[in-house]
Amino acid sequence: MNALRPLLGISLLGLAVTSPLRAQADDPPGRRQIVPMDSTRAARLYVSNRPEDHPLADYDRAIKSKAATDSIFAARAKGVVKFSKVTYKSQAGGMDIPAYLFEPLTPKGTKQHAAMVWVHGGVHGNMDQNYWPFIREAVQRGYAIITPDYRGSTGYGAAHHNAIDYGGMEVDDVESAAEVLKALPYVNPERLGVMGWSHGGYITALLLTREATGSPFKSGAAIVPVTNLLFRLSFKGPSYQRSFSTMATVRGLPFEKREEYIRRSPYYWVDSLKTPLLVHVATNDEDVNFEEARPLIDALIARKPALAETKIYVNPTPGPASVGHTFSRRVNRQTLERDESPEQIDSWDRVWAFFDRTLRK
Repeated sequence: MNALRPLLGISLLGLAVTSPLRAQADDPPGRRQIVPMDSTRAARLYVSNRPEDHPLADYDRAIKSKAATDSIFAARAKGVVKFSKVTYKSQAGGMDIPAYLFEPLTPKGTKQHAAMVWVHGGVHGNMDQNYWPFIREAVQRGYAIITPDYRGSTGYGAAHHNAIDYGGMEVDDVESAAEVLKALPYVNPERLGVMGWSHGGYITALLLTREATGSPFKSGAAIVPVTNLLFRLSFKGPSYQRSFSTMATVRGLPFEKREEYIRRSPYYWVDSLKTPLLVHVATNDEDVNFEEARPLIDALIARKPALAETKIYVNPTPGPASVGHTFSRRVNRQTLERDESPEQIDSWDRVWAFFDRTLRK
């Protein structure tokens, strides 16, 4: 209840369900009526702008889960791909960024391979073992893959978790992973790509649009990407908004920090696209809803037809979460093998063809 005092100007302790709401100082005189206020609704709608109010997490449990993922990757990779856990410095403030590196067992030779940065999703997510069958296929196709757990990712304790900077320095964290790939003698630094899902697709899109100047990436694939934070935060409501408004680099909602949210939204950077970008979305996506996804597709088709390769999947076979949001990430959680659907096969066939054309020609 104490968190509500700055909003209401009174203590709610001992208050009845409703009480008068007086006009606030910034309301025009005489323009705001006194209305009954439901304190339960007020508490549900309140969104802080203080970093110390960022939503809490079970950090110890996340660390244990991450250790299990590390063990699973190591076991699955044995004799299949070369696997290592690495740490590199971000170009944004020198923060240590942990990452998984997957390499071919027997590289062809100096600068003979293309490579990619793969970007996980989730406001607070991490790279986990459920990506394994796709990573394995990528390496078997000749790509080196690095998957960074950029700032804000789970599994590394409270400090890494709460350093979240959605659309900000996390983009620098991901771009910095390219330096690890460039240091591999068999990787051609002129053949680097980037790929992500959901929030990871969002970062991918920003890297190829807003950050296009000087970007090390020659092409990218954004699958079911977040596109427009102004729309998204209004659509998802307060429980989702709290993870954004309390970021130390933002401290507010879109109506308070409009320019910052525009800067962090790929939809407004379409005209900056300089390299090929593949985007797949689903009409039955219950995370990045089609109402959010469709405008980016339309903008790419209208303004960047020579660079954009897009496809809208109409009601694809649901994935393990959020219906169509994971339509191309269908994996058996026990065997860690692909749980195929027609749409998943089609999407991945298009992704591989896209990267073969843009990175391996």
